[in-house]
Amino acid sequence: MNRRLILALAGLALLGGCASTDKLMLGEARAPIDPSEVRIYRVPPPGAIDIAEIDASSAIGFGTRGQDAAVMDRLRAEAAALGANGLLILGRGNSRSPVGMSVGGASYGRNSAVGVGIGIPTTQKQATAVAMYVPPAEAVDEAADEAAARGDADND
Repeated sequence: MNRRLILALAGLALLGGCASTDKLMLGEARAPIDPSEVRIYRVPPPGAIDIAEIDASSAIGFGTRGQDAAVMDRLRAEAAALGANGLLILGRGNSRSPVGMSVGGASYGRNSAVGVGIGIPTTQKQATAVAMYVPPAEAVDEAADEAAARGDADND
């Protein structure tokens, strides 16, 4: 019985590492930056340049805040590796894992058996975001001024 329990726990530990990150490139990657420099946006800021769409998932767990943080950390790390300094979150959600964790025990007496089992469903947290490069505010303002000047010159 102990051997089965150890094998089950080892299998769960291996499955716990099943976190993933996928990306679809939308533009040119830039030089990598530190993940702490990646900001989260609710709407795309003016002048933002899309670099990639990123899907990230957490390891299998029990739906904790740690899983949410792990997904955001994965998104930031992937965005930073692409040189993106901004993330626009497109969606977040949960998915049930096809594998559950169960713990059981049994007692055998004379020709009879009694067993107790507990099943605990596991989940993965998922999120999709667009990694983007957001130029510094001065560069955006300067580009807007240049475009306005060209527009005024064209109207004369």
